[in-house]
Amino acid sequence: MSETVIQLRGANIYQGNSLILQDVNLNIEKGEFVYLVGKTGTGKSSLLKTLYGELPLKEGTGNVVGFDLRDMNWKKVPFLRRNLGVVFQDFQLLTDRNVYENLKFVLKATGWKDEKLMGEKINDVLEKVGLRSKGFKMPFEMSGGEQQRLDIARALLNSPKVILADEPTGNLDPETSDEIMQLLFYIAKDFGTSILMATHDFIVISRYPGRMLKTEKGRIIDSANPVVI
Repeated sequence: MSETVIQLRGANIYQGNSLILQDVNLNIEKGEFVYLVGKTGTGKSSLLKTLYGELPLKEGTGNVVGFDLRDMNWKKVPFLRRNLGVVFQDFQLLTDRNVYENLKFVLKATGWKDEKLMGEKINDVLEKVGLRSKGFKMPFEMSGGEQQRLDIARALLNSPKVILADEPTGNLDPETSDEIMQLLFYIAKDFGTSILMATHDFIVISRYPGRMLKTEKGRIIDSANPVVI
């Protein structure tokens, strides 16, 4: 039986007082891999930020992994984000500490206290992304692909139902982009994690086809149901 992990109904997406996307109706199911495409400035990042609680949902309804987006406030946002993974184009790693300590920082910030359990979880996610032997490395000692793998490992720490990825291959060469896409598809398939990935990279999409949401003229067009939604 399918499980809906992201649902928007009649949602209007705002950036400040500017209406960016209107009347968005959207369902994403458990384990789905969905692309989010569209020209710069058409609302991709605003949609992602609404889904992870950085921008408020003012109109319409929205539910992400069981959290009501209309009922979000600064106290509830951390709980929403414990159930989400967010992957950034520019990695946003802590440059003053090594791989292991980067991940430990996130666990502590999300309420973990047991040192042994934290160590086991860190080793587990590093294993999943192929960085098991890199825990001692500093971010500046790593390649772009390794840093992106670390960013994905960080997103996996709290076993999220959903990963929101904002241009995760944007700064990578084609071969490394290929490795990251294989990793993301593996995570979706083997762990049942839904992935919504914003991208401009149509070479990646042609190699790894999937359902596509396109932001255009203030609307979203869904390739699975090619009418304005």
